[in-house]
Formats: sequence, structure tokens, C-alpha cells
Amino acid sequence: MTRIDADWLTKTASQRACAVLTDAGYQAWFVGGCVRNALLGAPVSDLDLTTDARPDRVMALAKAAGVKAVPTGFDHGTVTLVIDEEPFEVTTFRRDVATDGRRATVAYAEDIAEDARRRDFTMNALYAAPDGEIADPLGGLRDLRARRVRFIEDADRRIKEDYLRILRFFRFHAWYGDDGNGIDPDGLAACAENVEGLAQLSLERITAETLKLLAAPDPAPALASFAATGGLGQILPGAVASELAPLVHLEHLHGIAPDPIRRLAALGGDPAASLRLSKTEAKHLDQVTGAMSPQETAYRFGAEAGIARLLLEHAAMGTNPTPELLCDVKDAATQTCPVTAADFMPHLSGPALGAALRKAEVRWIQSGFTLTKDDLLD
Repeated sequence: MTRIDADWLTKTASQRACAVLTDAGYQAWFVGGCVRNALLGAPVSDLDLTTDARPDRVMALAKAAGVKAVPTGFDHGTVTLVIDEEPFEVTTFRRDVATDGRRATVAYAEDIAEDARRRDFTMNALYAAPDGEIADPLGGLRDLRARRVRFIEDADRRIKEDYLRILRFFRFHAWYGDDGNGIDPDGLAACAENVEGLAQLSLERITAETLKLLAAPDPAPALASFAATGGLGQILPGAVASELAPLVHLEHLHGIAPDPIRRLAALGGDPAASLRLSKTEAKHLDQVTGAMSPQETAYRFGAEAGIARLLLEHAAMGTNPTPELLCDVKDAATQTCPVTAADFMPHLSGPALGAALRKAEVRWIQSGFTLTKDDLLD
């Protein structure tokens, strides 16, 4: 018998969420990411529950227990309980009735075995009772221990239910797989066979999943496999995976935290046109892919952008920036131009004033921030 010993199991909010169901004779199982990550010793964010109680019954039980319940996905069987300001998504056991590659029509199921079969990977079909006892209806525990990301039952069928599972397959391998043993061949073959299905998905879903993949500690091997299926070219025309591994190597070498936008820039193509980035993400991408030197990038946009520009340049050349060069870029972010508009007034005004100020700033940057105020005004 396998149990998890997780702090969140003993939290009052978790116990109350389960008690809403179990006190009335219904089942309550934690499921998915919280169970998987607890078994791996990884951080846990969302706590999701599944139950044999129908959504209207969950709402009624929560009301009787004095617990706030929000019908966040009522038509699909999901109610969110809010306890001590913490959300718990409670979803009734489900089974797929029909799918179209983007969404599923579901019906309620009777037990966790049936519920498990509609999930994507065996490691996501692990359930934990309120006391931490693990239920493993499909052998996911064995795959999790082997760090093997494997589709549930027939990989081709799972993918055709939702083509986003192609991207999720590579994302999960990047985060939880064992590169030493390689990617699951059956899953890889099924992804390659169905890669054109990615065109059916919304840009928002593709973008979110791509950035999650690129945020992994080392997404390069998984991304290379994804590129080999034709998937990378499908979602990001013109992109290549070859410069990602050198970039990740430099990040690790210099202790620089992962940045999915920096890594997206290393792939090339035209991410701003092919994906649906937020305004902040698109701005960051523009900053790190511009024509400015890393030092000027840092001066204008901050040290993070300047270092990203530096790493991207060296990853493309296959070289390693020196610690001194990294320090120069960081220092550039702290510089302040020694001349201001007031230094040119009243002799200059209007467009002439702006042109003189820009010219002085360019000279100062090109000097490596060494020219003094007197130098620039001479």
C-alpha cells in the first residue's frame, strides 16, 4: 500500500473540503497534479478533488456545511469550494461520450477507474484518499517512478480526443520524464501521426502550453523531439530547436533562472505573429530580439533584458560569455546619461534639442558609458 505524506493533506481547509463529501457518505479523492507532485517531492499548487457526488449535490452539501461553493464548471461537473480563501475544484467522476479534438462531451461515471480512463497520462491518473492512501487504477505509479510519460491505453485515441495533448506530452516529458531513458516511443509515434491536428487548437491554448514547456529546467531534449515530429514547425513556422540547448547550457553555467520568453526567442521564427502573447510577453520578446547590443539593451530595458540578449548572442555563436562581460551588462543597467536637455538650452529647442540629446546619448553608449558631460558637450 502506498501513501503520501504531504503537508496539505493535514491542513484544516483540505480536511474540511473532504468532509463536505465524506460526512454525507460520498467519496473524496485528491487527483492529478497534487498527487503526482507530492509523490515526486515537487511543489504543489492546485488541490483538485473528484467525487461520486453530482454537482448539485456538492452545492447543497457545501451550503449545509457553511462552505462557499462556486459553480465554476457546473455543466461539466465542477464546483469550486472556497475554504479559508483556498479554492478546491471538486469534479464529479466523468467519462467522455464524444470528442472532436478540442473539447469533450462528458457524462457522469460511477467510479475512479472509469474516471481515470478519460485522463491523458497514467501519471495523472493517480488518486489520494483524505488519509493519503493512493489508488492507482491504471498503473500510473509504476510509470511515475520510472519517470515515463505514457498515454493512457491507446495514445492515438487519447490525442484525437484533444490535440493539445501532443504539446502536453512533450511538456510533461520536459518536467517529469527521464531523458536518459528517452521519450516514450508509442507516444512519440502517435504525436507525429496526429501533428496536423494542432491546427484545430486556439492560439491561446497553444501559447500557454508552449510557454509551460519552455519554462521546464531543461526543455531542449523534449523540444527537439517535438521538432522531429513536425510539431514545432506547425505552431511556429521557421523555428528551429538547435539553439535552445546551447542557451539552456549557458543559463545553467551562469546560474541564470529559466525564462520562457528568452527561450522562445532562441527558437527563431516569428513568435509574435504565430502565438498569442500578452502585451508584456510581446514587449519582452521585442527587447531581447532587437538590434541593440546587450549593454544598450540593459541600459534601456534593464539587466534581465540585457543578459537575455547576451546569452542569445553567445548561444547562436556557440561561445560562453565571460563573467566580466556579464558584469558589464549588469552595470549598464545602472547607468544614467550625464547630459540632459537642460544642458543644451537655451541654445537649442524643439526638434534640434531632441536630435542633439539623442546624438550625445548614442556617443556616450558607444564609448562604453565612459564619456563625461564635458566630453559630450564639447
